Amino acid sequence: MATTNDLKNGLVLNLDKELWSVVEFQHVKPGKGPAFVRTKLKSVMSGKVVDKTFNAGTKVETATVDKRTMQYLYLDGEEFVFMDHLDTFEQFHVPKAVVGSNADFLLPEAEVTVAFHEGVPLYVELPTSVMIEVTYTEPGLQGDRSTGGTKPATVETGATVQVPLFITTGEKIKVDTRDGRYLGRS
Repeated sequence: MATTNDLKNGLVLNLDKELWSVVEFQHVKPGKGPAFVRTKLKSVMSGKVVDKTFNAGTKVETATVDKRTMQYLYLDGEEFVFMDHLDTFEQFHVPKAVVGSNADFLLPEAEVTVAFHEGVPLYVELPTSVMIEVTYTEPGLQGDRSTGGTKPATVETGATVQVPLFITTGEKIKVDTRDGRYLGRS
């Protein structure tokens, strides 16, 4: 248990049997009336973001989230298999629904952070950017320059990324894993 005075970004709360991560918070002390805490909470499971206001000093239940650095091994049917390669070498099966859109940029042997609550995987965090190979894109035309437009490119994981016209099949590009933006090439 904690109070609203202990809130900080990233803290996970257990509200109404659902886990919520604190995205931002603000302590407000109006000239009239009691102080309160305005928060923006993100559902750990669904990703839904809500605004919630608490009276100052209200007790809130915190959840223990265990974050571990793991290595992605392979896809086994509907589950991704990760290994705790730093500690126990134990393998964990994480459902596709938990990995979600992160699967678009999840490369074999990549180091990721897997968060658990009471042994249940909650989410997978990728590094903010990855180097990934373009497996197919339309050839560029003479005169295509970096200041031109973009074209779709399929990368080795099967995801599609918008890239500049000069990028060719076989090149390695840097991609932002949060929104799928092209960041550069190697």
